[in-house]
Amino acid sequence: MTAIRWVLSLIFVVQMYLALAVIGIVFFPWALASRNGAFAAAHSFCWWVKLTARLLCGLRSEVRGTPPTGEVLIAAKHQSFFDILLIFSAVPRGKFIMKRELMWAPFVGQYGLRMGCVPVNRGKRGAAIAKMKADVARGAAAPGQIIIYPQGTRVAPGVKRAYKVGSGLLYEQLGQRCVPVATNVGIFWPKRTILRKPGLAVVEFLPEIPAGLPVPEFMARLEDVVETNSNRLMAEAGFVERK
Repeated sequence: MTAIRWVLSLIFVVQMYLALAVIGIVFFPWALASRNGAFAAAHSFCWWVKLTARLLCGLRSEVRGTPPTGEVLIAAKHQSFFDILLIFSAVPRGKFIMKRELMWAPFVGQYGLRMGCVPVNRGKRGAAIAKMKADVARGAAAPGQIIIYPQGTRVAPGVKRAYKVGSGLLYEQLGQRCVPVATNVGIFWPKRTILRKPGLAVVEFLPEIPAGLPVPEFMARLEDVVETNSNRLMAEAGFVERK
């Protein structure tokens, strides 16, 4: 059974990247003409990956809570590529704070920039935060939901990693409410491996944190609610943390 799952996971991964190329090429003229085309392409890709993950790997997905539709900051737990797709597919105009290297990734970088994603250099923390805030301020006229991962990278289930202050500074800069997001997807779609496990991957939009809190208070509240609820979702999926 494990060998079959590996083979099906490999087929899934290969066809996923082929689909990325096909969708990227097909939608390219529309994306050049309008940001709506870029969003349509990205949402189509998300739909295809969710469908094929279920059919080939037995990996179902579910979005819980109420995804926001207005101008808002979304601060999410990040465990794998799949939570990116689930969150983005649930909101109408998602714009990620993304690492600068992705600008050069085929299709991902070009479409990300077209949709208004903000690239930052994670290697230079202070400069990255300043650039991120400036870019967001300049793009404030473009409607959408800004999505940031407060830990700055994918974090495997059970691994502890500090929350970075950049999300708090962005929250302060925008003056918007923040919607935290919890997830358990890393259990089924681990980082740095082809194997995709069957089960129910969940992202959950949690009650919003109001605008205007002091940054330290916001950061403490954000970390508590995201970690607590991500642990709950992982336990629900059968994950047992090693002591």
